[in-house]
Amino acid sequence: MFGTTEKPATPAAATSDLIKDSTEATFMKDVIEASREVPVIVDFWAPWCGPCKTLGPALEAAVTAARGAVKMVKVNVDENQMIASQLRIQSIPTVYAFWQGQPVDGFQGALPASDIKRFVETVGAMGPGAADGGLAEALEAAEQMLAEGAAADAAETFAAILEEEPENAGAYGGLIRAHLAVGNLDQAEALVTNAPAALAKSKEVEAARAQIELAKQAAKAGPVEELRAALAKAPGDRQVMFDLATALHATGDVEGAVDTLLDLFKLDREWNDGAARAQLFTIFEALKPQDPIVLKGRRRLSSMIFA
Repeated sequence: MFGTTEKPATPAAATSDLIKDSTEATFMKDVIEASREVPVIVDFWAPWCGPCKTLGPALEAAVTAARGAVKMVKVNVDENQMIASQLRIQSIPTVYAFWQGQPVDGFQGALPASDIKRFVETVGAMGPGAADGGLAEALEAAEQMLAEGAAADAAETFAAILEEEPENAGAYGGLIRAHLAVGNLDQAEALVTNAPAALAKSKEVEAARAQIELAKQAAKAGPVEELRAALAKAPGDRQVMFDLATALHATGDVEGAVDTLLDLFKLDREWNDGAARAQLFTIFEALKPQDPIVLKGRRRLSSMIFA
């Protein structure tokens, strides 16, 4: 199944505590146990794999830039075939992210640097070491206001934070969400469109962008009960399942929407150019990375993708 065991020189970064090589003997300690303290990204590679030679260094650079929010473990599948078999690694490169001893995300194949950076940031935000962006108390207070329905007060607080720290991603994303909460969709879209370059690709603004997309879909969503009835008459109808998930999300049943989309993905992952998976990622991006719905949904999706 796997070829030569020749191993390239290990970069200096890999000798640090952030990035290391692992074996079958140390995998439990390096990954499962370590992930109970901080998220661990595992890169499954082989010396003969061309894409691995591109992905590995890019992934290491992103992990190093995360400044301890995540750790990275590299597993040579030629030398550790038992692990590869147990985790059903069928092609490489394959990347898994572990948190609290469980796989929570992953992907296969090489990705652009921007996508790798976003992946590492998303995984890092699951752990306790995620950066708070500064002005933590004010941000926490604004988020609490927003959660309690005081969107106008939250918007004022987010705006005040931005006056002191214009590139505070948490405050900028919060301001967008505050406008969404009171139905100012146009203003929210304008803020996303005109986001400063330093914030445009931040996870907070990406989350707000996903919420805007979901808000637009909600405006077109059909009645849940009618869609349930339609699905009962035509079980497995892909479009009805997708529409039902959209309607469930619009009514606030996010978990129900995720479950319906996962059922659709399991039934037909390629339907409508992978629409179920794309919609799941939109919902995940709109929520906080450590939200139980996200963690559970990502685990189920990963198990289907890599099954």
